Formats: sequence, C-alpha cells, structure tokens
Amino acid sequence: MSLAARIEALLFIAPESISIQKLSSSLSASPDAIQAALSALATSLQDRGIRLQQHNELLQLVTAPEAAADVERFLSLDTEETKLSRAALETLAIVAFKQPITRSRIAAVRGVNSDSVVRTLVNLGLIEEVGRQESVGRPILYGTTLSFLQYFGLESLEQLPPLSQTETKIMAESLERALTSQ
Repeated sequence: MSLAARIEALLFIAPESISIQKLSSSLSASPDAIQAALSALATSLQDRGIRLQQHNELLQLVTAPEAAADVERFLSLDTEETKLSRAALETLAIVAFKQPITRSRIAAVRGVNSDSVVRTLVNLGLIEEVGRQESVGRPILYGTTLSFLQYFGLESLEQLPPLSQTETKIMAESLERALTSQ
C-alpha cells in the first residue's frame, strides 16, 4: 500500500485534524516523504467528493465544496448560513492576508476600532489566537482557522486570491499612517 493511501486511511478515521508530525511518527516516515505523499493524495482527490484540507501543519479530509448542497440536503441541514457583516468580512480579509496580526494593526488598517468584530470572529471560530507579539505589552496575534477554510470552501490559504499591488500598497499606507499617528 502506498504512503498516500496509508495517510488517507488515517485522515479518514481521525476524529479531528492531524499534524504532519503526527503522521510522520505514526507511519514511520520522514516529514518530507509525508509532504510528497500529501501532494499526490491532494492531486488524486481533485475530481472526487472529498478534498485534503491543510492549514499550517494541520490536515483533514473534508467534503468537496461543490457537493455542499447535496450534503446539506442528505443530512437535512438548515441551509441558512451565518451571514457575516461587512465589518466582519473586512476584518477577516485583513487577518487572512496579513496573519499573524494584532488587534491594533487590524484597527489601523480598517481605520476603526475592531475589538467587537474580532471577538465575534473568534466566537464563530473563524480566527484564533496564534501567539503573542514580541513587543511591549505582548499583544495577541490572530490568524485564521480550519473553520475559516471550510466556511469559504478552501483547501489551504494558498487558494486565497493574490492581493494586487494597489491593494497591498493601500493597506500598507493605511497601516503606516495609523502607526505613525500613535
């Protein structure tokens, strides 16, 4: 049995996401071999009903986003999704593209206090604390979660559309103005 097939079996039975390190130790294979097998597995799943989802070092098998309506109907799920406000979507975009990022930097980019929006996104499980910045006060750093990927039907953060140079420049200028005015 190939390493990719063995990984698929473990991901299939796992009750939660698994780290590359856990796969490596469980299958007695190097992290590089695991990574190569994961690439092969992801490719083989492209035209199937499941996908390999990776967020940082965590992996899991998920249903294909294209099958969402069928899955909801089969499971008799209420199809009304949680709708995110414009402020939540703006904040989520900032976190997704600039992670890890502090609450004050989010507010600087948006130009308004974003504490309640950040709290809401944390409560929804779309962003989480990923560490502390090594600066005065050691502010909390935020990043996206696996739930973020699932909500938007992404397999990894690499599927986010690239920011244009103009968007990057505008975000950088906003941030710079806000930081120099403090």
